[in-house]
Amino acid sequence: MVSTENRGGSPVATPPGRTALDAVRRHLPGLALVAVGLAAAILVNTAVSSISRLVAAVVIGAALGNIGLATPATRPGLTFAAKRLMRIGVVLLGLRLSIGQITDLGVTTVAVIVVTVFSTFFGTQWLGRRMGLSNGLSLLVGTGFAICGLSAIAAVEEASDASEEEIATAMGLVTLFGTLAIFAVPFAGHLVGLDDQQLGTWVGASVHDTAQVVAAASNGGAAVLSVAVAVKLTRILLLAPIVAGVNVARSRAVARSAAADANDDDVSKRPSPLPLFVAGFIACVLIRTSGVLGDSVLDTAKEIEGLVLTAAMVGLGAAVNIGRIRTLGPKPVVLGAVSWVGVAVISLGAVLITT
Repeated sequence: MVSTENRGGSPVATPPGRTALDAVRRHLPGLALVAVGLAAAILVNTAVSSISRLVAAVVIGAALGNIGLATPATRPGLTFAAKRLMRIGVVLLGLRLSIGQITDLGVTTVAVIVVTVFSTFFGTQWLGRRMGLSNGLSLLVGTGFAICGLSAIAAVEEASDASEEEIATAMGLVTLFGTLAIFAVPFAGHLVGLDDQQLGTWVGASVHDTAQVVAAASNGGAAVLSVAVAVKLTRILLLAPIVAGVNVARSRAVARSAAADANDDDVSKRPSPLPLFVAGFIACVLIRTSGVLGDSVLDTAKEIEGLVLTAAMVGLGAAVNIGRIRTLGPKPVVLGAVSWVGVAVISLGAVLITT
């Protein structure tokens, strides 16, 4: 129970149900706004299937925020969507992937994925710091381009200590260059003369968001699409060790800062090496691998995952302040362009060498 004081100074217990009800009321305005954005994103995706729900949700959320609809009263609900719902969505992503799908790809394809992901992840951060950009923005761009676009950025944004403007910029870069990749990668693959297996591997290893991978691979036929999706989902699996590594690094930085300041209070700020939602993601992979869930359950879970992540993107987008993003200058765009070309070249080189 939560205690308050009456006029005489004696404590008066507040029923737990009352506290929970107050919390619900605080979140309702923001969640109502999220629901509006979610419905709008679904309508956009239905009308123009090439625009994924996640991309539409970010843009719609940003529009809602910048026309003044994201008021202080809506902030609790928007924050809940951006943080809590995002984590639930990432957990459910694990139900898309089984260990069997990974082993079916073969050692060489898995090697292509690992080399591409970690080269892009660390190389983008190195380049961003050399360009004078913040560690947080460099981390977000590196993670988004290396793994799974918007979902990956959302998964590490709390540990990155990046500003809302930097988060929005990273998301914008992933959306921009991921959209360009839908057209550029298949076209370049045909010019190079890749077969279906090679093209599917390249699309899955280089295109950022899952929906963008599907869009890019669809024109190549069922064989290209099936390989691309399997490769992409295996990339998503690497989100777990990367998030864990980011949290370990941040925890050590906090520990060093606390030791320097002799302030034990900073210990509470250290993130867990393996966040609960990442452990949940791994658990869902194991559940999918076990085969205990039927196709109808998995299809329902996939739909719920899509809705939850779309709602989360509305919340993230609502925090975007377009005017303040402009103050970051052109350097982030250059970083995004170089990272995009880098992930494409590294993955293509790995595909050609190993196949």
